[in-house]
Amino acid sequence: MLLNRPAPQFVRTDLSGRPVDLKAFRGKVVLLNFWATWCGPCLVELPQFQAWQQEYGSAGLQVIAVSMDDDAAPVRAAVRKMHLRLPVVMGDDKLGSLYGGVLGLPITFLIARDGTVVDRQEGAADSPVMERKVRALLALHPAIPGGSGARF
Repeated sequence: MLLNRPAPQFVRTDLSGRPVDLKAFRGKVVLLNFWATWCGPCLVELPQFQAWQQEYGSAGLQVIAVSMDDDAAPVRAAVRKMHLRLPVVMGDDKLGSLYGGVLGLPITFLIARDGTVVDRQEGAADSPVMERKVRALLALHPAIPGGSGARF
């Protein structure tokens, strides 16, 4: 189980071709969401995660969406339709297995500023509970001064 262990590191290219390196977000609270375009609950919660990114990003939250779709084309269409402005990367079985296996979607991990996995939510996130957890993690360790994300 990954809880209370370091989050498995990965580097993936986002839909725009930019590298997304989980290590680069050390010092931030990361909400890592595994989803797919064919998953109804996923499409409901992603706009909520986008709203949290906008609201809490300056306090140190970073949302990363990992699509488990086989093809990037429907993912790009969904991202445009939902107006997502957060890193969206393509996942696969290898990345899923690093996170304990992604057999059902959505699955959301909360990663503390020190890179430790502190929560795993299978299925649609209970938004009020998840938001309280995010806020608590952000309050535990204030954002690093002058930083838009510390890089260790």
